[in-house]
This record gives sequence, structure tokens and C-alpha cells, in this order.
Amino acid sequence: MKLYGAVASPYVTRVLMLARLKGIDIELTDAPGGPRSAEYLAMNPIAKIPCLEAEGKYIPESETICEYLEDIYPEPSGLPADAMGRAISRTISRMTDLYIAPHAGRMVRQINPEKRDQAVVDEVRAEFEKSFGFFEHFMGAGPFAVADVPTLGDCAFAPYMMLVKKIVFDNFAEIPDPTQTPGRLADWWRAIQDHEVCAATVDEYGAAVDGFLKFLVNRTS
Repeated sequence: MKLYGAVASPYVTRVLMLARLKGIDIELTDAPGGPRSAEYLAMNPIAKIPCLEAEGKYIPESETICEYLEDIYPEPSGLPADAMGRAISRTISRMTDLYIAPHAGRMVRQINPEKRDQAVVDEVRAEFEKSFGFFEHFMGAGPFAVADVPTLGDCAFAPYMMLVKKIVFDNFAEIPDPTQTPGRLADWWRAIQDHEVCAATVDEYGAAVDGFLKFLVNRTS
């Protein structure tokens, strides 16, 4: 199997974390010529990463790729054994895409204080506060998203939390980091940091984000 993408993507990192938790050897390689090249578009006309090459076919979308890996490598499971636990894990993953990802993307354009639209910052702060409340409400007993082992929900949420830390919490003092105050998300983030595979994967992604932000600053300076 070959995974097209780069570690700098939280969606690629989602797949990598799940694969590593399951002990799957998966080759990560750049999209040939870039996501909009003719060669890559022939594989994935959506023109996004990641895309998994397997069984002579191409599978787009990180969530679908994770489900495919779960289907072909059921052990060790990347989802809880019980139906409710599986639903919770999938919900955390889904909420990451719906309620965290869109707002994190908006904040990239607000990092430069000289070009900042405070109205956007205030709006995103309110959205994050509400969204993090959703996670606290729906998460299981923990310390991970569901129980005492990381699952799909953690693989989705952890990279995005690192992204939000780097882009938002490090640049906007008025937006509080919920992992830095006692509570469910602080306990969850501590569990991520204490888990060898999760911590290594998230830290690798964080370093890639640092590189992207450095490039962004240099380009706009």
C-alpha cells in the first residue's frame, strides 16, 4: 500500500496515526507532481491528499481510508469493541471535520497582526468555545476519546488540536487553550502526550506545521 500525501496535512497524519497504532506498514510518498498534476488527477480527480493506493485502486478521503484499514486489518482494532464506543469514536472524528477544521483554516489568514480582522477572531473564539464544549460533552470516560486506548476519534482530533495550538493558541492570547486548564480535554491531551505512538506522530506533525508557518512568515514578510 502507498499513501500519497505529506505529514504537514492533519488528514494524512490521521491515517498515519491509525496505521501506526495498528502496526500497519504503509509507505508515505508525495503526490507525483503535486495534487493538481495530471498524473495525480488521474488517480484522484478530487485533487486533495491523502489518497491510498491499494489493490490496484485509489481511495480518497482520510476517513474512508481509515475505515478501509480497519476492514482489512481488524486486529488490533482502531475502534472500540462495543457499538456505542464505536459511535462515540466516529462522532469525535466527524466533529473534528465539521466544527474544528473550518475555523482553524480561517485563522491562518489572521496570524499577521497588521492584517488581522478582529471581528473574525472574535467570531472564531466563540465557535471554538462552543465546539470544544461539544467534545467534552460527547467524549467517553477516557482518558482517550472513548476509553483507555486511542481509537479513530483520537487519530482525527489530536492532529487538529496540535494545529490549533500552533496557529491559534500561540498567536491569539484572547483564545484560551482548553488543554491547559483542568477538565476533560486536558486529561485527553495528557493521555495523547503520554502515549508513545500518539505523541511521536503528533510531534512529527507539529514540526511540519512549524515549517509551514515559517514559510508563510517568510513569504509575507
